[in-house]
Amino acid sequence: MAAPSRTSSSSRTRNQPASSRAPGQPAAPKALVRVGLIGTKFMGRAHANAWRQAGAFFDLPSRVELQAVAGRDAAATSAFASRWGIARSLSDWRDLAMASDIDLVDVLTPNHLHKEMSIAALEAGKHVACEKPLAGTLDDAKAMAKAAKAAAKKGVRTFVWFNYRRCPAVAFARQLVERGKLGRIYHVRASYLQDWGKASTPLLWRFQADQAGSGAHGDLNAHIIDMARFITGDEITEVVGSIEETFIKERAIVGSAGGEISGKGAKGKGGKGRSTVDDAVLFLARFAGGAVASFEATRLATGNQNRNTIEINGELGSIKFDFERMNELQWWDDTLESGLRGWSRIMCTNGGDHPYVAAYWPPAHLIGYEHGFVSMAADVVRALAGEAPVVPLADFDDALKTQLVLEASVRSARERRSVSIRELA
Repeated sequence: MAAPSRTSSSSRTRNQPASSRAPGQPAAPKALVRVGLIGTKFMGRAHANAWRQAGAFFDLPSRVELQAVAGRDAAATSAFASRWGIARSLSDWRDLAMASDIDLVDVLTPNHLHKEMSIAALEAGKHVACEKPLAGTLDDAKAMAKAAKAAAKKGVRTFVWFNYRRCPAVAFARQLVERGKLGRIYHVRASYLQDWGKASTPLLWRFQADQAGSGAHGDLNAHIIDMARFITGDEITEVVGSIEETFIKERAIVGSAGGEISGKGAKGKGGKGRSTVDDAVLFLARFAGGAVASFEATRLATGNQNRNTIEINGELGSIKFDFERMNELQWWDDTLESGLRGWSRIMCTNGGDHPYVAAYWPPAHLIGYEHGFVSMAADVVRALAGEAPVVPLADFDDALKTQLVLEASVRSARERRSVSIRELA
C-alpha cells in the first residue's frame, strides 16, 4: 500500500461542508459504516466513545454504528456492549471478523494478537483500524503491511491509531513546518515519560515480551517516533546509538489484571515472575533531511504521569509541545528583531485557525484526551468516503516505518552499534 501523502490538506475544518440542496429539500440518506471492536479495556472505552461521538461533533459523509464487540470474558463483554450501546457482544473475535454486517474491524488487543486478527479481517474484506504499535515484532508488522497491500487492491483500507496526530497543537505544528515557518530543521528532541511502572506494579501483560513485544519502547517511543515523522514530514534513516534498561526485574504475579494500565486493585496470585520487557529506552537518530534527534521513553520517571513532549529546532524558529498542556503550542520566531524574540504560547483552540477544534467548543474551552480519538474516527469515516482527512492518517505501511525505527533502536542497544533503517526494511 502506498504511504499516505505528506501533503497537507487545507487547515479548514470540515464540520460545516457546503450543501447543494435546495431549501426545504430533504437530505439524502447517508451511507453507513458498521464498526466491530475487538477489545473492551482502556482502549475499548476510548474507541467506543470515539465512534459514538464522531458523528455528533462532525458533519460526516457516513453514519457510524457500533455493531458488535468481542472479548474473551463473555460477561464483561456483554456488560461493555450494554454500557456503550453496542448491538451485540461476542466471545470469539473470529465471529466478529467474519460477520457480514461489519464494515470495519477495530483491533484493540495486546500487541501479539494484532497480526492474526488484522490479517483475518483484511482477508474477509473488512477495513481494519489497529492500535499502535502496529505489532509486537517487526516480522509481524511486515506481514500485516503485506496483507494490507494485497487488500488495498480490492479497495480495503487500513488505519493505525496514532491519536496524538489529532491533537490540534500537533496537527498545527505539522502545518507550520509545511508552511516553512521553521525553515531547515536541525534538531528533534522527543520524550514520553510516565511513572506508573514502579516496583509495586504487578506483572501485567505489558511487562511480558511474548504479549507486548516491548515495554515503554513500543508503548511510548512508538508515539513520539510517529509524531516526529508526522510533524517534520521526514523519515529516520539511522539509529546511531541506544540504551535499553529493565530496572524492575521481577513483579508480583496476578490472578486478575486490576486497573487498565497500572494494575491498581489487581488480585494477587502469589509469587513473582520475571519482567521480560524494557522499562526505559533512549536512542539517537538521524533524519534523511539532515536533522539529528533524540528519543526517550520510560515508565519510571517519577512525577511524570503522561508527559509526551517534542521540541523541534529550525533555522527560522522552534516549537515545543507537552501533552500535559495539550491545548498549547510554544513558538519561538527567530525572524523577529532580536529585542522581540521570546517563547510565546499559542492556545490552539481557535476554530478558524487550528485543526479540528471548530467542531468542539469556543476558544480556550479546552478539549481533552478523548477528543484525539473522536477526531481520528471522524477522519477515518471521511477517508472511507473518499474524502481527504484534515491531516494524514497512518496506514499499515506508514506504521511499518515507525516499527522499523523501534527495531533499529533495540538492535542498536543490544549489539552496541549504529543500525541503518535500510538494513531492516
